[in-house]
Amino acid sequence: MTSDPTPSVTEATLTDIATNGVWGPGHSVSQAVVDVSRALLASLQGEEGVELPPELSELVAEVQRIATIALPRIATHDGVRLSAFSIKLKDGAPHPVVIVPAGWNPYGWLPFLYAYLKLAQRGYHVLAYSPRGIGIKGLLSTSEGFIDVAGPNDWSDGSSVIDYVQEALDPSRIGFLGVSYGSGISQLVAANDPANRVSAVVALSTWGNLATSLYNNGIRHLEAVQALIDFTGGPLEEKFDEETQRLLKNFLNGRDLDEVVEWGTVRSPETHVDQTNARGIPTFISNTWHETLFPVNPVVDLFERLAVPKRLNLWIGDHGAPEGPGMAGLVLAGLPFPGLAVPTREAYDWLDHFLLGVDNDVPTWPAVNSQSMFTYQTVAIPGGTKLITVPARRETYGSWHEVTTGSETWHLTGADDTSDGTLTDKPTVGWSREFAAGALTSCVAGELLKTGQQEWFGNPKSYEPAKFERDQLLVWSTDPLTGSGEVARRIRGAATMRLTVRSSIDAATVIAYLYDVAPDGTARIITHEPLTVTDLTPNVNTTVSWNLQAASYDLPTGHRIALVVNSRDPLYSYAGSDLPALTTTTISSVSGNEAKLELPLG
Repeated sequence: MTSDPTPSVTEATLTDIATNGVWGPGHSVSQAVVDVSRALLASLQGEEGVELPPELSELVAEVQRIATIALPRIATHDGVRLSAFSIKLKDGAPHPVVIVPAGWNPYGWLPFLYAYLKLAQRGYHVLAYSPRGIGIKGLLSTSEGFIDVAGPNDWSDGSSVIDYVQEALDPSRIGFLGVSYGSGISQLVAANDPANRVSAVVALSTWGNLATSLYNNGIRHLEAVQALIDFTGGPLEEKFDEETQRLLKNFLNGRDLDEVVEWGTVRSPETHVDQTNARGIPTFISNTWHETLFPVNPVVDLFERLAVPKRLNLWIGDHGAPEGPGMAGLVLAGLPFPGLAVPTREAYDWLDHFLLGVDNDVPTWPAVNSQSMFTYQTVAIPGGTKLITVPARRETYGSWHEVTTGSETWHLTGADDTSDGTLTDKPTVGWSREFAAGALTSCVAGELLKTGQQEWFGNPKSYEPAKFERDQLLVWSTDPLTGSGEVARRIRGAATMRLTVRSSIDAATVIAYLYDVAPDGTARIITHEPLTVTDLTPNVNTTVSWNLQAASYDLPTGHRIALVVNSRDPLYSYAGSDLPALTTTTISSVSGNEAKLELPLG
């Protein structure tokens, strides 16, 4: 795989994955994940002296006994060769195949090799492959060609992979399982395969609409796109053809965005949902509340449009955090907290029912299973972090429409003696509050991939609203709230903001954040969403409304809801990014369009 010696894998390596997740420093795959996969591959290939924990040694031995391993190169319609890893069960009985397009990472199919072995154990042939262009030059798991970003070439490549597995593995049925990039490709191949050969799809940490995931409400998700460009295994000029390079550069520079939207829309499972429905492809989807790559609202929109056997799992955390450990090397004997294996187990149950024909609970599953944020119980452990002892509560619904059963309106007021405003039950008008726009503040949504991964493992980020920079943002909050029992408000669904905005320039970015503020003054983020409005007349009012990302959050009795509005977040573009100085944004409430927060309740 590389010229480096095969790493030794110990129980500590597996513990690292089970307690820290799959994301390492920067925007990289954890070294523990790469080490486990490299050692498993070396052992499967017969390398002597590979050090593995007993559980992994036994897994390798069993797969070697029941199956044949191959590392084919699969030719596509235009001659590009895809790197693949295959497992063919050798008992001669009919078996379905699970095809796994790799996620967007510089190692291609390698990081989740553990999952392929576990699938073989369950009775599947397996074919994992790296989509075209993905991977570090020279690695065995790197495919040829330019990255098509889940475009028509990737759909055609998926069909070429199906052609290959039909010839090489002779499967009884064909299913697709993908995480991240592979999840979108899985849905798109299933919807577009000319011969309609896909019987089931599992799409983990997926997207619904690529265009609105990366550009919505006038906001470009800059850090997410830059991270994706940096995470391909090579420089932009080597990984993408000239047309895609131009589109990505235009996105980063805020040019010709209508063209970028059209490009992203073609690559959206939501665009192809009618084909998915016509084919009746059972589709399992999962996503996270604080997803920083593919936000939850477009995924919910896709799910609602599906008219097939379907499942939506919503988890605490961020991209890949819930499913990653189970795919990368989660040994059940050493789980650090209960519930850690559930995201992967339920995905496998879905495949088992629709591909293996297992008589399990899948047909009786409610369509939606939603985990409520931070309802887990934790204990402090050495190092200053916490460990989950009781998993967060999950709630089931027959459809997404059942999640929100009512709403509550909170009206924004002018500033009080503390320089903050309040959230009250009666409309107020005639006030205005201004802040200096353009500076980064300590009020942020969180670090790409990392903050949410820590949430998944029981360590949500703590904020101190009292220290937020009042000259560069605005704060409104309720009084301490009460309710029935220990919960003051059951926030369920997508909140809506309405504000009147005035800017000293012809554009303004406003980002709304909702916080749960405890009696001690510390806070946790519930949800957020940015908005940029352009073509403004400077110093003239414009009323705007937008939805925040959906949430499932129990606000404890005695806590307050705080709304913060600022102009900059490291994740996003900013309307005045080309200006050398700060500008002024003014928020007000006008008669007939009073400033308000609509809070969804369930």
